[in-house]
Amino acid sequence: MPSRTNRASASPLFVPRKSDRRSARAARDQFAVARGKARHAGRPESRPTAPGLDPDLRATYPPAGRPGDASARGGKLKLPPHRMTTAVAAGAYPFLAEGGLGAQGIYVGRDVHAEAAFTYDPFALYGRLDGFTNPNILLAGVIGMGKSALAKSLALRAVAFGYRIYVPCDPKGEWTIVARELGGQTIALGPGLPGRLNPLDAPTRPAGVSEDDWRTEVRKRRLLLLDSLAKTVLRRELHPMEHTALDVALDQVVTHAETTGATPLLGQIAYVLGSPEQLDGALGELSGRLGQAAEDLAHALRRLVHGDLAGMFDAPSTVAFDPAAPMLSIDLSRLGGAGDDTALVLAMTCASAWMESALSDPTGGRRWVIYDEAWRVMRHVALLERMQSQWKLSRGLGIANMMIIHRLSDLLTAGDAGSRGRALAEGLLTDCSTRIIYRQEADQLAASAALLGLTGVETQAVSALTKGRGLWKVAGRSFITQHLLHPRELELFDTDVRMTA
Repeated sequence: MPSRTNRASASPLFVPRKSDRRSARAARDQFAVARGKARHAGRPESRPTAPGLDPDLRATYPPAGRPGDASARGGKLKLPPHRMTTAVAAGAYPFLAEGGLGAQGIYVGRDVHAEAAFTYDPFALYGRLDGFTNPNILLAGVIGMGKSALAKSLALRAVAFGYRIYVPCDPKGEWTIVARELGGQTIALGPGLPGRLNPLDAPTRPAGVSEDDWRTEVRKRRLLLLDSLAKTVLRRELHPMEHTALDVALDQVVTHAETTGATPLLGQIAYVLGSPEQLDGALGELSGRLGQAAEDLAHALRRLVHGDLAGMFDAPSTVAFDPAAPMLSIDLSRLGGAGDDTALVLAMTCASAWMESALSDPTGGRRWVIYDEAWRVMRHVALLERMQSQWKLSRGLGIANMMIIHRLSDLLTAGDAGSRGRALAEGLLTDCSTRIIYRQEADQLAASAALLGLTGVETQAVSALTKGRGLWKVAGRSFITQHLLHPRELELFDTDVRMTA
């Protein structure tokens, strides 16, 4: 069969003469495949192309892109808009970091996630950052994590921006060296020390305020001070007749002081409260009743005159307030060391009232007021009320208040749920647009997360923070920031010198 022989010469396949129909069909199919391979054996290989594309289409540029300045690598990539959940976005875009608060402000350290410098200035952020409604700050952290160093560093660097620093209560005397290095002023109060502060001193009348209006304002401040002192000692609210007794005693002492050209003193107030005939003579219709109602008040104020605080607040001031000083601190480290914070709270109340003469001046510029060891005053409602007043007036007075505590649960010690003290403490937290949280112990994480509204990731991060590293929550935005100190700052802020000496 010559035809079959010629056809088989192109391939080693052939059809045997005696075979069934199925075998013959399979042999023909194999022959067709072999012939097709032979036909395309001499052609160069080509890449498979998508349907509808020209098989001869070749790339214009190599995979690395067009070389030279005209590479067009700076062009913008436009993608169609699409929606996704935050869980999907975290996987689709895993390398995103917070953009920070901008470069304007006090340098704090390094943003851990963004690997960039972190700056902060409450006065610069106000009005520029959405949700930043006030310049007040809460700083919390366990002992040894660097929260005191952060507070002192912010104060020190804020002076370079023209801000003034006031520390109305320094229970441990740690701010004295900072004030001295800045060229500021420190007033040390305690038994046997020469410092005297008269909390009833009248502030300088601001420009534009009439004499009558200012006299009314000064009287209101003095009454608030006397009310706070009495409630702190008595540990209760005053009765209506006790308020009346304070009004009458203050008016009598102020009238006598204006006649003689002197300044009212707490000792004179306590003397009038302890003289029933003077109180009853001022209000004839209550004769015999007002003096009896003021007995507790007289004994309460007696502690400031003849008790453990004698000689500190019952005499004319021996120091003058310098509004131009970059920093003023009141050292109360000689008080409250025996476990009773009442003397410390009374001293802080008097010192705060004396310092308000500068804080109330609308032309005093922007200032920081730092309440160190604020956890010690959480159980005293009278002082919390004065702090709340400072918090509410922070924007109008240009003041950034900073409250330093150890644990967030310290706020809960102000009283039971629903009490006046608890409401005041939680109000202070609400009025802080900036919350800085250093490491918290494991048993404090639940309370911290509940009070601050921390997410699960933030709560876990707080439990693992190292020294100098804190969670900054600024108007709803979160940062993990590593605080960086200059070697000179390390020398000034070292609170472990007695442990390492």
